[in-house]
Amino acid sequence: MSSGADEDRDDAGSLPIFSNTIDLTTQDEMDIDPSAPPVFPPVIFGTSSHSEPLNAAHPLLAFQPHDTQDPHALYYADDHDSAYDSASLLGDDTDTLASFITDYRYENGRRYHSFRDGAYWGPNDDRQNELVDLAHHMYLITLDGNLHLAPIADGVKGNVHEILDIGTGTGIWAIDMADEYPCARVTGTDLSPIQPDFVPPNCSFEIDDVTLEWTFPDDRFDFIHIRELFGCIPDWDFFLQQAWRCLKPGGWVEIVEHSVCPVSDDGNVPADHFYNTWGETVEGLGERWGKTFQIWRQSRDKVLAADFTDVVERRFKWPIGGWSLDPKMRELGMWNQLRLMDGVEGFMLRILTGPGGVSLA
Repeated sequence: MSSGADEDRDDAGSLPIFSNTIDLTTQDEMDIDPSAPPVFPPVIFGTSSHSEPLNAAHPLLAFQPHDTQDPHALYYADDHDSAYDSASLLGDDTDTLASFITDYRYENGRRYHSFRDGAYWGPNDDRQNELVDLAHHMYLITLDGNLHLAPIADGVKGNVHEILDIGTGTGIWAIDMADEYPCARVTGTDLSPIQPDFVPPNCSFEIDDVTLEWTFPDDRFDFIHIRELFGCIPDWDFFLQQAWRCLKPGGWVEIVEHSVCPVSDDGNVPADHFYNTWGETVEGLGERWGKTFQIWRQSRDKVLAADFTDVVERRFKWPIGGWSLDPKMRELGMWNQLRLMDGVEGFMLRILTGPGGVSLA
């Protein structure tokens, strides 16, 4: 069964070959068939509609602490020294909160966050965290070793001062960005305190619920990175308005999301195939939950509606399995298959037992 161009086929016989398509476009060049099958992961990035240029570079010592403290956030990493004792990070006033956020919720043999209990569908245990780090590796392969596509600060790293990573997970992207941009302060936010203690001195993490109103000051960040928040945000319009407000003039937002519905390039997958059932189930339960898993196809329109300009959409293919003859796609396919096979339980348990109403008793 074919999966596209002849040079990418192998001797898979009658097995369906699943993948998604790649389409590198800009806003001016974009010619996308809206009826085309899902692709993943599309990468959307846009700049604020402010017209003023970025300010000249500032030395690291000129950085100021948060102008306002977020009542929903817990700051627990030192901005200036990574050689600290994690037990001393929190003062007496936050000891109770610190205990609460690490008193994790356990369901069906998996561990979940306790802060804003139930807000996120994914586990935060070691099994899931390994898959989060694997996904980061897959994105690096996809982007040829780059951590982002947005041309932040016109490529002048010394002009990047503040970076925000929303839904940082294990913190692996934020840590890599802190190493890549040593003159910038990188802040990662998440519902779970699962990030490592020892991080670059310019990297910190906060426990925060970004579905609420952000208390970061206006015009704070040069770059806001958003990745795999599908099924997490009840109101993407409000969420992007907060990002726009907190972005510096000339700053960039990058959104990286993918479809949860794997497809075959030749369209010959039976309607009752497991992957079709899986994708339709997840999308349907996401809509019932009020947190869409279809943001990958909606994000471009939403960032334009939020007054971002210079919006660019790029689409990439992730095969499932090592069938491609292209070395890069073959590697991606093998990692993707591992991630899906090892991750299906974590991807589905809370969705099925929550909005899906399935009982495992």
